[in-house]
Amino acid sequence: MSTLVEIVSEIGINWDGDFELLTEMINKSSEAGCDAIKLQAFQRVTCNNHPETERLLKSSVTIDNIEKIDELARTNNIEWFCTPMYTEAVEFLEPYLKRIKIREIDARKLLEGKTTELIERILKTKKPIIASSEKVPIKSKINNIQWLYCIPKYPCNYDEIDFGKMKFFNGYSNHCPDIQAPIEAVKNGAKIIEIHTTLDKTKDFIDNNVSFDYNEVAKIVKEIRLLEK
Repeated sequence: MSTLVEIVSEIGINWDGDFELLTEMINKSSEAGCDAIKLQAFQRVTCNNHPETERLLKSSVTIDNIEKIDELARTNNIEWFCTPMYTEAVEFLEPYLKRIKIREIDARKLLEGKTTELIERILKTKKPIIASSEKVPIKSKINNIQWLYCIPKYPCNYDEIDFGKMKFFNGYSNHCPDIQAPIEAVKNGAKIIEIHTTLDKTKDFIDNNVSFDYNEVAKIVKEIRLLEK
């Protein structure tokens, strides 16, 4: 990556298991100037309490669809990485990914000095890790983690974000519907920006309440690139 700030399009579960939608989202993420896309890997036990369990499972990276996802990313010359929610997912993800994302709930355990089978398996890969956290990671002793400041609320309000904390983090993971939030994070030192993206805000994609459409993504990218000059 040649840019100073890396911008990640968090497609997540908004592709709804539809590869036509995913193809368009990857293409639009690349066209908007994003440097990478991110997806998620679920299993039923990790999302059974969610009201949209079946849709989450449909939009999961799996051993059956990973080659197709990897090919789509390579076709668009954009990196992709993933948040595994269960240990076995790391096995089939590892050969395809340059780095791995740890979700906020697992990062919290790390900062509390705890561990899980999933965390241990991710660390075993020796790959760079990106982790979201609301808590300042001053006690982290793991060198290959880049920490993203994140308010784990869907959505969060602009005034709930403490941009003064950015000095303790490598970047920022956004859950605020205000496009100024990621831009302000860059003004305060963020070198990685992760933003949820959607094809259409008028539809019922699960993460739409924290997502930007691709016109907004292009505006965010443009503003960030201007800040780099």
